[in-house]
Amino acid sequence: MTPVTTQQSPTGAAAYAEPGGFRQRLLDGLAAAIEADGYRNTTVADIVRGARTSRRTFYEHFDSKEACFVALLTDANTEMIRRISAAVDQRARWAVQVRQAVVAWIACAESQPAITLSWIRDVPSLGAAARDLQRDVMSAFVTMIQTLCDTEQWHAVRTEPVSEQLALMLLGGLRELIATTVENGGRVSDLTEVAVRASIALLGPPPAES
Repeated sequence: MTPVTTQQSPTGAAAYAEPGGFRQRLLDGLAAAIEADGYRNTTVADIVRGARTSRRTFYEHFDSKEACFVALLTDANTEMIRRISAAVDQRARWAVQVRQAVVAWIACAESQPAITLSWIRDVPSLGAAARDLQRDVMSAFVTMIQTLCDTEQWHAVRTEPVSEQLALMLLGGLRELIATTVENGGRVSDLTEVAVRASIALLGPPPAES
Protein backbone atom coordinates (compact mmCIF):
# COMPACT_ATOMS: atom_id res chain seq x y z
CA MET A 1 0.00 0.00 0.00
CA THR A 2 1.07 3.40 -0.98
CA PRO A 3 2.06 6.16 1.91
CA VAL A 4 0.85 9.93 2.26
CA THR A 5 1.86 13.24 3.78
CA THR A 6 2.28 13.13 7.53
CA GLN A 7 0.45 15.66 9.67
CA GLN A 8 2.07 19.05 10.05
CA SER A 9 3.92 19.44 13.34
CA PRO A 10 3.99 22.58 15.49
CA THR A 11 6.94 24.88 15.24
CA GLY A 12 9.06 26.74 17.75
CA ALA A 13 8.46 26.39 21.48
CA ALA A 14 5.09 24.69 20.94
CA ALA A 15 6.78 21.74 19.22
CA TYR A 16 9.05 21.21 22.20
CA ALA A 17 6.19 21.46 24.67
CA GLU A 18 3.75 19.15 22.90
CA PRO A 19 3.92 15.45 23.90
CA GLY A 20 5.37 13.57 20.96
CA GLY A 21 6.47 16.79 19.29
CA PHE A 22 10.05 15.65 18.85
CA ARG A 23 8.91 12.36 17.33
CA GLN A 24 6.79 14.13 14.75
CA ARG A 25 9.59 16.52 13.90
CA LEU A 26 11.93 13.58 13.33
CA LEU A 27 9.39 11.93 11.05
CA ASP A 28 8.99 15.18 9.13
CA GLY A 29 12.78 15.45 8.93
CA LEU A 30 13.00 11.96 7.44
CA ALA A 31 10.22 12.73 4.95
CA ALA A 32 12.03 15.89 3.82
CA ALA A 33 15.33 14.01 3.48
CA ILE A 34 13.70 11.28 1.40
CA GLU A 35 12.21 13.90 -0.89
CA ALA A 36 15.61 15.57 -1.28
CA ASP A 37 17.97 12.60 -1.56
CA GLY A 38 16.04 9.33 -1.32
CA TYR A 39 15.83 6.96 1.63
CA ARG A 40 19.03 5.04 0.92
CA ASN A 41 21.14 8.20 0.79
CA THR A 42 19.55 9.63 3.92
CA THR A 43 21.50 9.48 7.19
CA VAL A 44 20.53 10.03 10.80
CA ALA A 45 22.47 13.29 10.57
CA ASP A 46 20.19 14.41 7.73
CA ILE A 47 17.10 13.57 9.77
CA VAL A 48 18.17 15.44 12.90
CA ARG A 49 19.30 18.41 10.85
CA GLY A 50 15.91 18.64 9.19
CA ALA A 51 14.18 18.17 12.55
CA ARG A 52 16.42 20.83 14.16
CA THR A 53 17.29 18.55 17.04
CA SER A 54 20.12 16.21 18.13
CA ARG A 55 21.26 12.63 17.68
CA ARG A 56 20.55 12.06 21.34
CA THR A 57 16.93 13.06 20.82
CA PHE A 58 16.73 10.83 17.75
CA TYR A 59 17.89 7.76 19.66
CA GLU A 60 15.51 8.52 22.50
CA HIS A 61 12.70 7.89 20.01
CA PHE A 62 14.09 5.43 17.46
CA ASP A 63 16.68 2.67 17.53
CA SER A 64 17.75 3.28 13.93
CA LYS A 65 17.00 5.01 10.65
CA GLU A 66 15.03 1.91 9.66
CA ALA A 67 12.82 2.17 12.77
CA CYS A 68 12.13 5.81 11.97
CA PHE A 69 11.22 4.85 8.39
CA VAL A 70 8.80 2.18 9.57
CA ALA A 71 7.17 4.70 11.93
CA LEU A 72 6.87 7.24 9.12
CA LEU A 73 5.16 4.77 6.80
CA THR A 74 2.93 3.41 9.56
CA ASP A 75 1.68 6.88 10.44
CA ALA A 76 1.30 7.81 6.78
CA ASN A 77 -0.82 4.77 6.02
CA THR A 78 -2.97 5.38 9.10
CA GLU A 79 -3.61 8.90 7.82
CA MET A 80 -4.34 7.53 4.35
CA ILE A 81 -7.00 5.18 5.73
CA ARG A 82 -8.53 8.07 7.67
CA ARG A 83 -8.68 10.28 4.58
CA ILE A 84 -10.16 7.57 2.35
CA SER A 85 -12.81 6.68 4.93
CA ALA A 86 -13.71 10.35 5.44
CA ALA A 87 -14.10 10.87 1.67
CA VAL A 88 -16.83 8.24 1.30
CA ASP A 89 -20.47 9.30 1.66
CA GLN A 90 -22.18 6.14 2.90
CA ARG A 91 -25.56 7.51 1.79
CA ALA A 92 -24.50 7.64 -1.86
CA ARG A 93 -25.01 4.82 -4.34
CA TRP A 94 -22.45 2.08 -3.89
CA ALA A 95 -20.71 2.78 -7.22
CA VAL A 96 -20.36 6.44 -6.25
CA GLN A 97 -18.79 5.35 -2.99
CA VAL A 98 -16.26 3.28 -4.94
CA ARG A 99 -15.28 6.31 -7.00
CA GLN A 100 -15.00 8.50 -3.90
CA ALA A 101 -12.68 5.99 -2.24
CA VAL A 102 -10.49 5.50 -5.31
CA VAL A 103 -10.18 9.24 -5.96
CA ALA A 104 -9.15 9.81 -2.34
CA TRP A 105 -6.70 6.90 -2.54
CA ILE A 106 -5.03 8.28 -5.64
CA ALA A 107 -4.90 11.80 -4.20
CA CYS A 108 -3.07 10.42 -1.17
CA ALA A 109 -0.60 8.54 -3.35
CA GLU A 110 0.12 11.67 -5.37
CA SER A 111 0.45 13.98 -2.39
CA GLN A 112 4.01 12.85 -1.65
CA PRO A 113 5.49 11.01 -4.65
CA ALA A 114 8.96 10.61 -3.10
CA ILE A 115 7.49 8.71 -0.15
CA THR A 116 5.31 6.63 -2.47
CA LEU A 117 8.35 5.69 -4.53
CA SER A 118 10.38 4.96 -1.41
CA TRP A 119 7.66 2.59 -0.21
CA ILE A 120 7.93 0.70 -3.49
CA ARG A 121 11.70 0.61 -3.76
CA ASP A 122 13.03 0.64 -0.21
CA VAL A 123 10.62 -1.27 2.03
CA PRO A 124 11.71 -4.69 0.68
CA SER A 125 15.27 -3.97 1.86
CA LEU A 126 14.11 -3.81 5.48
CA GLY A 127 13.84 -7.59 5.82
CA ALA A 128 11.75 -8.79 8.79
CA ALA A 129 10.70 -5.24 9.61
CA ALA A 130 9.28 -4.91 6.09
CA ARG A 131 7.30 -8.12 6.40
CA ASP A 132 5.76 -6.97 9.68
CA LEU A 133 5.00 -3.52 8.25
CA GLN A 134 3.41 -4.87 5.07
CA ARG A 135 1.33 -7.40 7.00
CA ASP A 136 0.04 -4.79 9.44
CA VAL A 137 -0.69 -2.25 6.70
CA MET A 138 -2.52 -4.76 4.52
CA SER A 139 -4.57 -5.93 7.51
CA ALA A 140 -5.60 -2.35 8.26
CA PHE A 141 -6.60 -1.72 4.64
CA VAL A 142 -8.57 -4.98 4.48
CA THR A 143 -10.49 -3.87 7.57
CA MET A 144 -11.13 -0.48 5.96
CA ILE A 145 -12.57 -2.06 2.79
CA GLN A 146 -14.74 -4.48 4.74
CA THR A 147 -16.03 -1.65 6.93
CA LEU A 148 -16.82 0.61 3.97
CA CYS A 149 -18.69 -2.25 2.28
CA ASP A 150 -20.75 -3.08 5.38
CA THR A 151 -23.52 -0.52 4.90
CA GLU A 152 -27.12 -0.45 3.74
CA GLN A 153 -26.18 0.67 0.23
CA TRP A 154 -23.76 -2.21 -0.17
CA HIS A 155 -26.08 -4.80 1.35
CA ALA A 156 -28.58 -3.95 -1.36
CA VAL A 157 -26.19 -5.23 -4.06
CA ARG A 158 -24.08 -7.80 -2.19
CA THR A 159 -25.58 -10.84 -0.52
CA GLU A 160 -22.38 -11.65 1.38
CA PRO A 161 -19.65 -9.60 3.05
CA VAL A 162 -16.39 -8.79 1.29
CA SER A 163 -13.95 -11.57 2.14
CA GLU A 164 -10.36 -11.00 3.17
CA GLN A 165 -9.22 -12.77 -0.01
CA LEU A 166 -11.26 -10.46 -2.25
CA ALA A 167 -10.02 -7.36 -0.41
CA LEU A 168 -6.42 -8.55 -0.77
CA MET A 169 -6.90 -9.04 -4.52
CA LEU A 170 -8.17 -5.48 -4.82
CA LEU A 171 -5.37 -4.05 -2.66
CA GLY A 172 -2.66 -5.97 -4.48
CA GLY A 173 -3.92 -4.89 -7.87
CA LEU A 174 -4.15 -1.20 -6.94
CA ARG A 175 -0.75 -1.27 -5.31
CA GLU A 176 0.97 -2.81 -8.32
CA LEU A 177 -0.83 -0.47 -10.70
CA ILE A 178 0.33 2.56 -8.73
CA ALA A 179 3.85 1.17 -8.27
CA THR A 180 4.34 0.52 -11.97
CA THR A 181 3.04 3.96 -12.87
CA VAL A 182 5.22 5.79 -10.34
CA GLU A 183 8.35 3.86 -11.28
CA ASN A 184 7.75 4.66 -14.95
CA GLY A 185 7.33 8.36 -14.18
CA GLY A 186 3.62 8.41 -14.99
CA ARG A 187 0.81 10.30 -13.28
CA VAL A 188 -1.16 8.29 -10.76
CA SER A 189 -4.27 10.38 -11.41
CA ASP A 190 -4.37 8.94 -14.94
CA LEU A 191 -5.26 5.59 -13.34
CA THR A 192 -8.50 6.81 -11.85
CA GLU A 193 -10.95 5.38 -14.39
CA VAL A 194 -9.37 1.96 -14.73
CA ALA A 195 -9.01 1.71 -10.94
CA VAL A 196 -12.68 2.62 -10.47
CA ARG A 197 -13.84 0.09 -13.06
CA ALA A 198 -11.71 -2.69 -11.60
CA SER A 199 -12.88 -1.94 -8.06
CA ILE A 200 -16.53 -1.94 -9.13
CA ALA A 201 -16.03 -5.26 -10.92
CA LEU A 202 -14.49 -6.86 -7.83
CA LEU A 203 -16.71 -5.38 -5.15
CA GLY A 204 -20.03 -5.15 -6.97
CA PRO A 205 -22.78 -7.76 -7.29
CA PRO A 206 -21.57 -11.17 -8.41
CA PRO A 207 -22.24 -12.09 -12.05
CA ALA A 208 -25.49 -13.87 -12.73
CA GLU A 209 -25.19 -17.63 -13.11
CA SER A 210 -25.70 -18.82 -16.67
